Amino acid sequence: MKAIMSMLVVASILTACNKHSDNQEAALKAQQKTIDSMKVAMEKQAIVDSMNNIVAEQREREKWEEIKKNEASSNNKAVATAPAPAPAKKKWSHTAKGALVGAGTGAITGAIVNKKRGEGALIGSVIGAGVGAGTGAIVDRSVKKRKEQ
Repeated sequence: MKAIMSMLVVASILTACNKHSDNQEAALKAQQKTIDSMKVAMEKQAIVDSMNNIVAEQREREKWEEIKKNEASSNNKAVATAPAPAPAKKKWSHTAKGALVGAGTGAITGAIVNKKRGEGALIGSVIGAGVGAGTGAIVDRSVKKRKEQ
């Protein structure tokens, strides 16, 4: 009888310890998922911040170019002494911008999601570029229609 009781006590202790470790593993997995989602959110925010910086720099350049044009037009000096205007930069179409942003975002997402990082990044960049270019083409078409009206 003592042997049976001691075996039951030992079995119950081992079972209780095993359940505790399963709970810890589940908690660790949940924490890891939270950390991974935070990493993805941070990477997305970094992309958004970099795009905002690019837009701000572009606006600053346009502002300075406008100031220079205003100064040049108000200046009564001879044309020979006026500085030559800077060559106009080609503006990127929405299609090109969409493809670029889509490829970058797709590459990051693909590398995170797929176990084979390089393959996932490649597939993600191709899909992202396609989606981004498609979205940009739609925006370009709507801008063209607005200008025609």
